[in-house]
Amino acid sequence: MWYAIVAEDAPNSLDKRLSARPEHLARLQDLQNTGRLLLAGPFPAIDSPDPGPAGYSGSLIVAEFSNIEEAKQWANSDPFVINGVYNQVSVKPFRKTLP
Repeated sequence: MWYAIVAEDAPNSLDKRLSARPEHLARLQDLQNTGRLLLAGPFPAIDSPDPGPAGYSGSLIVAEFSNIEEAKQWANSDPFVINGVYNQVSVKPFRKTLP
């Protein structure tokens, strides 16, 4: 089943985000390589595709897992969680309707 992982960044976490980004992206690439990633991306803190020093306010990942416990375990093992980029993460079942 698909699960939406919605994460909120900690204040002033841009440097931590940039440092942990390669490991974070590698995990997402693993999901994509196995056909389990629907979409992933950050929420810019300002209305711009490149927010610069304003950074990001969080992220959205929609990926396939066997169950919600597996999705939560994956989310909580993310380098952004471990390195203090995210201060809150929620995982919810997601039903893709369109397209």
